[in-house]
Amino acid sequence: MTEGTTSAAAEGADTLTRLEQEGEIAADYLEGLLDIADLDGDIDMDVEADRAAVSIISDAGGRDLQKLVGRDGEVLEALQELTRLAVHRETGDRSRLMLDIAGYRAKKRAELSELGAKTAAEVKSSGEPVKLKPMTPFERKVVHDAVKSAGLRSESEGEEPQRFVVVLPA
Repeated sequence: MTEGTTSAAAEGADTLTRLEQEGEIAADYLEGLLDIADLDGDIDMDVEADRAAVSIISDAGGRDLQKLVGRDGEVLEALQELTRLAVHRETGDRSRLMLDIAGYRAKKRAELSELGAKTAAEVKSSGEPVKLKPMTPFERKVVHDAVKSAGLRSESEGEEPQRFVVVLPA
């Protein structure tokens, strides 16, 4: 290995270690939250796309965990921000951690990927740009990725919380 390859490998290992540490801190924080709320759930940690990913799952169908998702994922978004703050407090670094509860975000990701692909196909056939409804940053990112993989480009327009994706023809 060359010196550049060695330092790149070491940097990758350092990043993985840092992301795993973020996951551990987040898991501890969320376990405490589950205990306080008297909810049952198992914590699963992973590293996906250069960010820590933590999921709360339940063997009992996840009905209780739906309280932590809220309407349209609003409670989930708030818990994700609180968890990121807990990680920041411990590490001093800003976290991009993703939180999923009862598979809500995974299901939403699949739906949004399909929306992005369908919209891209519509734009390819019509040649006209299409504006989608306002979305959260997570939702917009998933749609942007789906549009890009379909060979088109997209942009976000507007101001939060009314920011939306516009899919553009090639």
